[in-house]
Amino acid sequence: MFVRIVKMQFHQEYITTFSAIFEEKKKAISASKGCQLLELYQDKNNPEIFFTYSYWNTTDDLEQYRKSELFTGVWTKIKVMFNAKPEAWSVDKKVCLP
Repeated sequence: MFVRIVKMQFHQEYITTFSAIFEEKKKAISASKGCQLLELYQDKNNPEIFFTYSYWNTTDDLEQYRKSELFTGVWTKIKVMFNAKPEAWSVDKKVCLP
């Protein structure tokens, strides 16, 4: 299992629209094969910045999701809302304390 972190920054006027799209699609995204967890965070100091954290069983599972109609449809809608280039990292969790 690994963690996928994606940083997205939106124009202020699109924050509500993005939030509505995420709310509508979050269950379908988290139901994708190999997705164990999906979380959305919003920066406390800059409300235009969001992060998604998702846990995936394998890199193949993530790639299948990224090639899916679900991802393509969501990404097509939100990419025009960005005010900065999105950044993404795939990382292995090393330590988790309760």
